[in-house]
Amino acid sequence: MDEPGYGYRQPADGPHADLSSACHDERVASVSSADIDAAEPVDPAGRSTSPLVVRLGRRTLVIEVWLVFALSLGASGISALLSLIDDLTIKKALNTQPAILNGSVTPDRPWLDLAFQLFGIVTGLVPVLLVAYLLHRDRESLATIGVDRSRPARDLLWGCGLAACVGGAGLALYLGAHAMGANLTVVPTTLGPHWWRIPVLLLSAAQNGIYEEVLVSGYLLHRLRQFGWGDNKSLVTSAVLRGSYHLYQGFGGFVGNCAMGLIFGRVYQRTGRTVPLIIAHTIMDAVTFVGYVFLAHKVSWLPT
Repeated sequence: MDEPGYGYRQPADGPHADLSSACHDERVASVSSADIDAAEPVDPAGRSTSPLVVRLGRRTLVIEVWLVFALSLGASGISALLSLIDDLTIKKALNTQPAILNGSVTPDRPWLDLAFQLFGIVTGLVPVLLVAYLLHRDRESLATIGVDRSRPARDLLWGCGLAACVGGAGLALYLGAHAMGANLTVVPTTLGPHWWRIPVLLLSAAQNGIYEEVLVSGYLLHRLRQFGWGDNKSLVTSAVLRGSYHLYQGFGGFVGNCAMGLIFGRVYQRTGRTVPLIIAHTIMDAVTFVGYVFLAHKVSWLPT
């Protein structure tokens, strides 16, 4: 039996029949449109899918993610793997080879060296701007992945706590891996003793924190959730990616950063906030870079 208002009906007689029918059709169309917008789409496998995936298409967004990381940390992961293969095949122990993080480009020309350092920091943030643009295109924003100023005190507290816990464990893991010959000697900086060395190292730490956490913790996990991926699968993918672009440091760098990725990724999945991760990452890198300047060749336990 046809439901009222949905099956075929003989048009009503009378002067208001057409108007009544038109109003009814408009009301049905309006309700249907609202229901479609509010409903959570489901793919053929039964998994919930983001309305964005439905609107743009899964293939479009998958290509987007591949391109973003092909231009950024994904390419860095392949480069780091090739670097590790090179280090392993030159017949020298890994812990006798340096992995320089902030190297001087023109040590004999400080002003030009400063220009190179600032250029690298600024261009390193371009992928973040690309992600911001793509989110804006999709009627989202960086605030969607928790990059905003809505809760500064709580974000700062979380960031400092994560930096203390993860940073301390990471240092212990690095020292252990280096002692076993599984890691290169990480040299945080070879910049000369110029007035701008510490400011540049702090800017580099902030750039690393913003770049990595926005892309790997925020954007990637956000997109994978929109694809309908489970949190555990997304978390492992993000963590392995983070470890991959640290392979140039050796096996210890890979394992340590995978572990960091598991912790940071879970924090993002539970809180939806990227800012605490940016703060934690920035603090850890700042302590590493600046601490090396003051401790290198002055303490016996720090490999140099």
